[in-house]
This record gives sequence, C-alpha cells and structure tokens, in this order.
Amino acid sequence: MVRLLMKDVRLETGFLYEGSRVVRTETELFDVLIEDGKVVEIGKGLKQESNDEVVDAGGKLLMPAFREMHIHVDKTYFGGPWKACTPITKGIITRIEEEQLLLPAQLDTAQERAEKMIGWLLSQGHTHIRSHCNVDPQIGTKHIEITQQAFKRFEDQVTYDIVAFPQHGLLRSNVAPLMREAMRMGATLVGGVDPATIDRDIDRSLETTMDIAVQAGTGIDIHIHDPNSLGAFEFYKLAEMTKQAGKVGQVTISHAIAFGDLHGKELEELTATLAETKIDVTSTVPTNRPTIPIPYLYDNGVTVSLGHDSLTDHWSPFGTGDTVEKLCILAERFRFIDEYSLNRCWKYASGGIMPLDDLGKRVWPQKGDSANMILLDAECSSHAIARRRPITHVISKGRIAHVSNHEQVKEDVK
Repeated sequence: MVRLLMKDVRLETGFLYEGSRVVRTETELFDVLIEDGKVVEIGKGLKQESNDEVVDAGGKLLMPAFREMHIHVDKTYFGGPWKACTPITKGIITRIEEEQLLLPAQLDTAQERAEKMIGWLLSQGHTHIRSHCNVDPQIGTKHIEITQQAFKRFEDQVTYDIVAFPQHGLLRSNVAPLMREAMRMGATLVGGVDPATIDRDIDRSLETTMDIAVQAGTGIDIHIHDPNSLGAFEFYKLAEMTKQAGKVGQVTISHAIAFGDLHGKELEELTATLAETKIDVTSTVPTNRPTIPIPYLYDNGVTVSLGHDSLTDHWSPFGTGDTVEKLCILAERFRFIDEYSLNRCWKYASGGIMPLDDLGKRVWPQKGDSANMILLDAECSSHAIARRRPITHVISKGRIAHVSNHEQVKEDVK
C-alpha cells in the first residue's frame, strides 16, 4: 500500500501558562507518516520514499476528524432545488403528516441526494456518520435499502451506522414488524421517537423498542424531544429498561431536550442515572430553545456528541454540515472565550479524541492511531473554533479523501 507522508503539519504540544491560567496553546511542526490506515511515525525531517504520496501541509493544523452522530441522509432537499419549510400548525404531527405524501414522492431522488449529502459531510471533515433512516407504512423499508446503497459508494472513505427510525411512531404507525425487518436487512441500531407525545404509551413503546434491540443484538438511538419532567420520566424509564435488558453502554438519547429544562437536584440525579447506565446523548446545540448543559453532562459522566440533524429538508432549512461552525456555536452558548475552554471543545465532535489531555500533555497522534484526520488553516484548535477556520484536507482511513479548493485569506491575529 502507498504510504502517506504529511510534511510540516502543526501539532499541539502543550499549554503556556501565566500563573495558573492557560494563555496559549503551544504547537510545533512535525512530519507524520501513515501506512495501512495507521500512524507509523511522527518526527522531523522524515525520509521520503519514491512511491510515497506526499502532502506539504505548510504549517497547517492537524486535528482529529469529526464524527457526525445525528443526521437523516435519507430525506433531504440537499442536492435538489431550493425549498423552504411549510409552517407548523400541529407540532411534530405536522411534519409526520407531510412525510406521508412527501417521502413516497421523493423515492426516485432519495439515493442521489443521500450520496450528495454524504459527500458533503465527508468534505466537512466527518469520517464517521450515523444516519437515522425512516421506516414507516408509506415507504416500508425502502429507505433502509436506499441508505445502504448510498453509503456503499463511500465504504473506503467513511464508517457509518444506520438507525432504523420509526419517525411516525413505533406504536402510532404500527411498524414493529417493519422495524424487525429493517434490522434483518442490516440496520445497525434501533431508533425510536417520543414514547409519550407520539406513541402515547411510554412503557409499551420503550419495551417494544428494547425488545427489537435485544432480538437484533444491537443498541438503541432514540429521539426524545419531550421537555421538563415528562422527558425526565422517559429518561428514567429508559435507564431502568437498559439495565434490565443488559444494554448498558449501548443506548443513545438524541436531542434529550428535557435536560435543558432541569436544574439543581433534578439535573444532578438524572445525570447520575444516565452516567450509571452509560447512556450517551447527542445534541445539535439548538439556538431556538434552551440548550442542554453539554459541559455539565460531559464532566459528570454522560458522553455528549454532536450532530446536524439535517442540512436542508422539510423540517429545517438551516443546516450546514460545518462542525467547526457547530463548535463555535457551542462555545458561544456556554461563554467559552478563554484559551483553555475553547481548546477542550473538540472532544464533543471527535468521539473524545483530542491532541492534548486536560493537563496539556500531547496524547494524539501517537504511533498506531487510526489516521482519520483533518488539516485546517489555523494556529491551534481554539483559533480554529473561535474564528471558524477552514478545513483544507480530509484524511480518512489513511488516505486523502478530500482537498478543498477554497482559498481563504489568512487572518491577521496579532
């Protein structure tokens, strides 16, 4: 296999302190050699062999690639003509009723648009994508097949999960048999949505979801938008069933909106319950409602990851797929303006992988690490996040997966 040699990449090497405060992230230039999808050597002046593929990074910053942990590639307007959303008159039911007509009409273009979205997410630095995929009475399991075919085109470039997702309600639309069929077809996770608001039967909805996951031998990723104490009650019930079913560490709550409404002892106790059952949370960092307390959850044992949910579809016209931008929004929401707090943001988008540990010791990249990386025109990760600096190269599985042709004037930060 051809080796990839990256010359003069900028790596974060430590923190510069004034007293006890971090005032700067220190960096140095290194060469990084990759072979068979793994880092095999890091040093200076590494020798180039005749058949090496060489990237002259020119001092660009090397960072861990992103993981897109909540997207719907199967139902999108991306790659098609512009179309704004229709007004909501019945809450989430408006969108469900709309889908009953829209999704069958989009079947002819669904795979093409899914492929365009996957390509775009890859160009934005994502080397793993988790996509929720509709299973409903109108389209059956056709979207599972379409999504599988779309990802197959990118198998050498991205890893992925496909969540069988009963958007119209597991019980409300009576799709448990279709969900089981979707799992037999190769969906990797069992999805769900709002056991109270949509299915109107919390226990039976969650029990059925868990039963499908146990039968399939997979984990769960369930959308729960329900707020306040109602959402919290659903979280507790899910945690209880997670322990009973032996699914500890295999369950994700997407959105987890109720966490944005809880405070004090209520927040503390619910966080501890999810940490005990290793239930993780995915957030889009919403700006139209209270944002869940992402740093608090993470610091207290609940892993939080990020997703875009959509780029543009009948639910929202606003998604970009730009996770550097998403991290900037997160930093603004939580008032991360100092060097240290900005530096620690990257973990939410990379599956916890960061160049420096909390004390400033370089821990990435190391020999043997998977070569899923991005190069950015930035001085350090805090600069990249705060100033939304551009990605220039995406390296996935040790190969160059994307090179940007966008030239941006280097900003003067003196």
